Amino acid sequence: MRKVWNFLKYTLYFLLAVIVVFLIYCYIPPKQYDISPAAYPWKKGLSETEIDSTARALLAQMSLDEKLDQLHGSSTFLSFAKGGMRWFVLGLGREIGYSGANERLHIPPLAAADGPRGLNVNTATCFPVSMLRGATWDRALERRVGEAMGEESRAYGVNYNLGGCINLLRHPGWGRAQESYGEDSYLLGEMGVPFAQGIQSQNVMACIKHFAANSVENTRNKINVTMDERTLREVYLPHFKKCVDGGAASIMSAYNQVNGAYCGQDKYLLTDILRNEWGFKGYVSSDWILGIYDAEKAANAGMDVEMPIGWRYADLPKLIREGKVSQQTIDEMVLRVLRMKLFYITRTDPKPYPKDLIANAAHCNLAREVAEKGIVLLKNETHLLPLDATTLKSIAIIGPLVTAENTGDHASSYVKPPYIVTLLDGIKAAAGPNVQILTDDGKDPQKAAALAAKADVAILAVGYNFSDEGENLSYNKEFDPNKIWGTGGDRNSLELKSEEQALVKAVAAANKKTVVTLISGSAVLMETWRPEVSAILMAFYPGMEGGNAVANVLFGKVNPSGKLPFSIAKQASDYPFFNGFTDTITYGYYHGYTLFDKEAIEPAFAFGFGMSYTTFQYDHLQLQNVPLTTGDTLQVAVNVTNTGARAGEEVVQAYIGFDNARVDRPKKLLRGFEKILLAPGETKTVVLRIPVSDLAWYNPAAKQWEVEKVQHSVLVGGSTRTGDLLRGVFLVE
Repeated sequence: MRKVWNFLKYTLYFLLAVIVVFLIYCYIPPKQYDISPAAYPWKKGLSETEIDSTARALLAQMSLDEKLDQLHGSSTFLSFAKGGMRWFVLGLGREIGYSGANERLHIPPLAAADGPRGLNVNTATCFPVSMLRGATWDRALERRVGEAMGEESRAYGVNYNLGGCINLLRHPGWGRAQESYGEDSYLLGEMGVPFAQGIQSQNVMACIKHFAANSVENTRNKINVTMDERTLREVYLPHFKKCVDGGAASIMSAYNQVNGAYCGQDKYLLTDILRNEWGFKGYVSSDWILGIYDAEKAANAGMDVEMPIGWRYADLPKLIREGKVSQQTIDEMVLRVLRMKLFYITRTDPKPYPKDLIANAAHCNLAREVAEKGIVLLKNETHLLPLDATTLKSIAIIGPLVTAENTGDHASSYVKPPYIVTLLDGIKAAAGPNVQILTDDGKDPQKAAALAAKADVAILAVGYNFSDEGENLSYNKEFDPNKIWGTGGDRNSLELKSEEQALVKAVAAANKKTVVTLISGSAVLMETWRPEVSAILMAFYPGMEGGNAVANVLFGKVNPSGKLPFSIAKQASDYPFFNGFTDTITYGYYHGYTLFDKEAIEPAFAFGFGMSYTTFQYDHLQLQNVPLTTGDTLQVAVNVTNTGARAGEEVVQAYIGFDNARVDRPKKLLRGFEKILLAPGETKTVVLRIPVSDLAWYNPAAKQWEVEKVQHSVLVGGSTRTGDLLRGVFLVE
C-alpha cells in the first residue's frame, strides 16, 4: 500500500512540476521578428521585373527544406498551446502567427494577425463591426479604417492583416454576418477595396477572405455548397475579383466545399479562375486549422501557405519524392510568396510606427465617427428623435444590453480595447446632469414597464451578443441546435428572444415615447413589436465608442446617415432556405433584395433604406453618353436637395434595371453610389459613372461575360423602394 501511495505522490509531484514549468514557459514572450523594411538590406523601390529576378535568385539558393518553410506557418503544437494558454488563461493577448522567416537569406516572415474590427493582438482599437461599416456606404471612411488598422498592425510588428472578410450575406442567420459588409456583391467589393488599400498603404499585406461562398458557420468545416455557374460567377465571386483588381496581396480560402471540392484544394477556384482568368499575382493562404485536408490536392490546386502550422503540408517531402507534387509546383508556390514579401519589404515606410499609435485618440475618435455614420434610423414616428436634453426631465434606460460591453464576436475577430463606452455611459453623458436617469435590466417586464411609465422617454437596448451569433469554435461533427456551445455560431432564430419581445411590448404599452436600440450583426425580425414603438435604431455592434455614438444620434449631435446593407423581412420564410446544421445546401441565383423583387415581397425595411433628421429630394435625372456600346461608360446625373432644416448626409444609389433581358436577370442591381453632405436648402448634382461592362451576365455555354444589346433602365434614389427611385432608360447598341 505504501508503494502505491509513494507512486501516486511522486506522480502528482511530477505533474505539478510539469504544470509549473509550462506556466513559466507561457509567461515567456514569444519570439518576435522585425518586419520593417529598414531592417532588411534590400534595395528600396524595386520594379516588378527586379522583384521577380530577385525572387528567382533567392529560390536558386534555397534548399528544399527552406522552400517548404515558406509554405506553412511556423507554429508548433507546443507554441499553439502556449498561445492559447496566454490568451484564454493568462490574459496576455493573442500571438502573432509567423510563416517563412529565413535569416540566412534576409527573407522576412509573414507576421499575421486578425481581424475585421481591429487587431486581435493584446490591446487595440475596437472599431464597429464590418456590417455597420457597410451601412456607412462610405468608401473614404472605410479607407481611413484600413489605414488605422494598418498603423496598429505595424506598431505590433504585423505585416499580414487577415481582416478583409467580404463573404456575401445570403441569410441573416449566418453567425459571422457581422464580419462582412452586406448582402450585395457590388457593395461588398466597393467597401472591401478601400479597406484593403488602406491597410496596404502602411506596408501591410491585406488578406481578403473567405474564398468562396462561405455563408454558413456551424458546419463550415464540411458543408458542401452547390450552385450553378451563373450564380457562382455573378453573385458569389465578383466582389473577390474587385479586390484582386484593387491590388489585394493575399486571398484566404474558405473551409467549405463548393460543388463537391474543398475550397482550399479547389483548382477551379484557386488556379483556373483566380490566377488564370483574373490574373491574381499574390499568394493564397488556407483558413486557420484544418483549412486543407489533402496536401497533394491542395498544392496542385494552387494553395500556397498552410496556416498556422504545417499540418497537411508536412506530407510535402514525401509527395515530392513520390512524384505526386512536382518540384516545379513547389517552386511556383514559393515564388508567389517571395514576390509579395519582396514587394513589401522593398517599399519605403510612409511613417514611423511607435507603440503609442495603438488605440490612440485619433483612432478612438475614428471608431466613434464610423459608428455614428453607420447607425441606421429605421423608424421615427412623430419625430420623437432627436431628443432634446433641455426639455427632458427623466429617461428610462432599460434592457439586458444597457450596461453590456458588447462589441461583437469573441472568436477570431475579438478585439480587446483599452475601454468600452456602454450605452448607459453614453446616454448619461449626453443627457447631462439635469436629466434623471432611471435604469432597469429588463428581466422583469412589468417592473421595467412601471419604471418606463415614470419617465419622459424610454430607451430600450435589446438584441444579441457573442453567445448568440459569431464564429463557431466547436469542431465536433454533430451539433445540437437546441443548445448554445462555445462562442456564437449561426443564429437559431431571426427574432429577439421571447423575453425581450415581451419586454419591448410591456415598455411600449407603458410609455408611448419608446425608442428601441437593436444590437445585432444583421437583420432582426420585428413584426411582433415594431408597430408599438415610436423609434428604432439599428446599432449593430458599434465598437468601443458605441455608447457615445448611439447617444450622439439619439440626442441629435449627429444626424443619422446609415443605410441598410441588407433587407429586413417581415417573416423568416421570405428569406432563402437556411440551416446551420446541414451538410449540404444549394445557393440559388436570388437572395436579399433581388429575391424580394423577384417574388414581389414587400420587406419590413428595404435594402439601402435609412432615415435622417432632415429630408432629401431627387430630381432632374439625366443620362449622358447614350446610346452606348459595350466599351462605353454610362454617366448618370441627378440633383439632390436637402429640403429640411439641418445638414445631413445622403447616400445616392444607382441601380440598373433588366426588364428587357432575354435571360433571367434580377429586376435591378446596385451599380453605383455616392455619399454626399448637404447643408439645409443646398442642391448638389451627383454624377455616377457605370461602365457598360458592369451590366454583363455570365454565359456558361460560351464561358464568357456578355452584355445584352437591349434597352436598360436606371433607377436612382435613397433605397431600393420603388417610391424612392427616379427612372430613366438607355439603349446598349
